[in-house]
Amino acid sequence: MSCFNRRLVLLCGLAALAGCGFSPAYAPSGDGGALLNRVQVTAPSTRAGFLLTQELESRLGRVPDARFVLAPSISLQRSAIAISAQNVATRLNLLGNVTYTLRDTLTDTVVTRGSVNSFTSYSASGTPVAAQAAERDAEERLMRILADQMITRLLAAADDLPE
Repeated sequence: MSCFNRRLVLLCGLAALAGCGFSPAYAPSGDGGALLNRVQVTAPSTRAGFLLTQELESRLGRVPDARFVLAPSISLQRSAIAISAQNVATRLNLLGNVTYTLRDTLTDTVVTRGSVNSFTSYSASGTPVAAQAAERDAEERLMRILADQMITRLLAAADDLPE
């Protein structure tokens, strides 16, 4: 028999969580509802922009005449992290940075702005087709990561949104 009672620890953890004022973002009274179907993402001009917009719209909804307009600006950079003896890059990092501005369309004021960054890696060895497929996959993964970070930041700022 163990003196350690898991149920007691779980109940204490739940009580502490309830006492801190935690509430889910997408609960009926949560701040996440302030963004759902109220944000329009500006039209992308690149493949990376399209992937980012697709990820954001899947989480925020796609609304043509929304109260808020989200304007992301994407910067991508590749850097070699593994070089063979023949001086050929065999592994690359894809570094991404997105600066964004959320603007209220009724008052034309900036509600929030920020910047997120991350990276993914991919292998450039093998055939050119395999290297290109790996690079495209890394770009998709990076845009998903950056969209997740943006949504997190927007949810944190959602309590300051005007009604």
